[in-house]
Amino acid sequence: MRKTALFVAALVFVVSIGFAQAGQKYRIGGATYGLAGEYMKLWATALERHPAVQQGLVDLTIFDGRYDASVQQSQFETMSSQGYDAILFVPIDIEAGAAAVATAHAADVIVVGSNTRVNSDLLTAYIGSNDVVSGYMEAKAVIEKMGGKGNVVIIEGPIGQSAQIERLEGNLKAIAEYPEVNVLERRTANWSRAEALALMENWLTAHPGTIHGVIGQNDEMALGAVQAIKAAGLDVKDFAIAGIDGVSDAITAVKNGEMDLSILQDAVSQAQGAIDIALGYLIDGYEPMSDCWKDYPEMKWNGGKDKTYDVPWTPITKQNADEQWEKRQDLTAR
Repeated sequence: MRKTALFVAALVFVVSIGFAQAGQKYRIGGATYGLAGEYMKLWATALERHPAVQQGLVDLTIFDGRYDASVQQSQFETMSSQGYDAILFVPIDIEAGAAAVATAHAADVIVVGSNTRVNSDLLTAYIGSNDVVSGYMEAKAVIEKMGGKGNVVIIEGPIGQSAQIERLEGNLKAIAEYPEVNVLERRTANWSRAEALALMENWLTAHPGTIHGVIGQNDEMALGAVQAIKAAGLDVKDFAIAGIDGVSDAITAVKNGEMDLSILQDAVSQAQGAIDIALGYLIDGYEPMSDCWKDYPEMKWNGGKDKTYDVPWTPITKQNADEQWEKRQDLTAR
């Protein structure tokens, strides 16, 4: 089956490269907000495995933004001055990232947003998932496990990033439906498991026996809360806990009953779809090589010229955790 898929990809590659000048390579940068967490590593790996990269049509460079908007700005200046053809942008800050997009635009560099949003009309296109929806889904799952009443804490992403803003909107929308649910604490842990661990330790001390649910705006932070609960000698299964991204440890935690829900944010589709979109602007008549357009038929290619592409979410529960684990092993295998 895998050989067949590779053969088909090779055929598509031959057709696509026919539209480009013979022997031409396109320089594309993958500008991540940071590579410390698993999700962005999966995103970067997916870029590297895109058929256009593996077969030589794209010369790819991955940039670690180190969770700093000024670092990302500097990287954009470098790529713009060095003649990159396109940048795939995962911004750390929804507002500050606009300056980076403007820098690339002034140098006629295509910028395709992926995963997190930036407030800029100069962005060529965007592919990602609706974070308001995921925030609502995770909060709803936590509250339902709590029986519709009790106290929750919310561990937020970096303040000012689109995922933090939109997931919080979804969190609060779900909470508003339950008048007997109270938010005890709400604070950022910057997508970090270690920061969330320390935060949850403090909250458990400040609110002994009164925290019933944990809404982690990503899996790393939800997993940090799980660690803190265990370290305090408490039974993690007495808490309702949910996160977002579908990282490997979260899939295991769901399987073991330590998390009630993770929501898969499809790193492969968001990354590889972004390459396809960029190449659609660079090569006349380009046909996409990524499987994401077949995996999500509701996400129409439309010639690669739509401004926004919405990758659906997939809830990870005990019922499908084994299936998701197998898919993850295929992605992480070298």
